Amino acid sequence: METNHSKSQLNAAIQQVTNNATSWIGHRHGETKSKLSGQTFVCPTEGELDCIEVFSAHVTNNGPVEMTLHAFDTENKTWGPALKSSIVEFTKGDTGKWISFPLKGLHLQKGMSYGFRLKSDTGLVGVGEAAGNTKQVPFVGGQEWTASSEDQRGRYYSYLSLAFKVELRA
Repeated sequence: METNHSKSQLNAAIQQVTNNATSWIGHRHGETKSKLSGQTFVCPTEGELDCIEVFSAHVTNNGPVEMTLHAFDTENKTWGPALKSSIVEFTKGDTGKWISFPLKGLHLQKGMSYGFRLKSDTGLVGVGEAAGNTKQVPFVGGQEWTASSEDQRGRYYSYLSLAFKVELRA
């Protein structure tokens, strides 16, 4: 039996929409390294991925932003190879908007851990994030990741989470 994906219901299978802080990605003037940011999450349901949205809190330099989606090993904190990628051109007019990265054609499994990473070699974008503390985490289902182009191992934070939505077709 075939599923007609165009008629399947699109819904935000997982989301964290609080925005009270900013995580910067991209290249700052006068610096040789770029900042990268990302988010891990456990998929709560099975479905066909349509897109992942992030909240663009600030765009100071126009430029392309690349999102890559990976399987994520939560125990060892390691990223698998990129499963999908999408590039979106950000402009200053995108400030304060939800920006969609199309990632169609990938089936996400219920209970599996995934993560997306954002980078820009020319632009400078502030992605909305929720800041909490060790006693009140903003998002229980994953961690925010930050790194630089010189050290991509990065760091993981349970008390920070990017503002994001994972859109699936059931």
